Amino acid sequence: MIFPNIKNLREDNDYKQRELAEYLNVSQNTYSQYENGVIELTASTLIKLAKFYNVSVDYLLGLTDE
Repeated sequence: MIFPNIKNLREDNDYKQRELAEYLNVSQNTYSQYENGVIELTASTLIKLAKFYNVSVDYLLGLTDE
């Protein structure tokens, strides 16, 4: 599953993939694979990203626009 909201949030906030990868304690390549849907995000990773951006997990999953 591709998560366009994760990429959009990162770009809208002027973060580099490397910065988010460091925050999540993964390689930049792994983070890139998250954004492109090659690797599925775990629940704990989704929660960390939701907290980082102050959005809901539902928003990250594309289930809501809020």
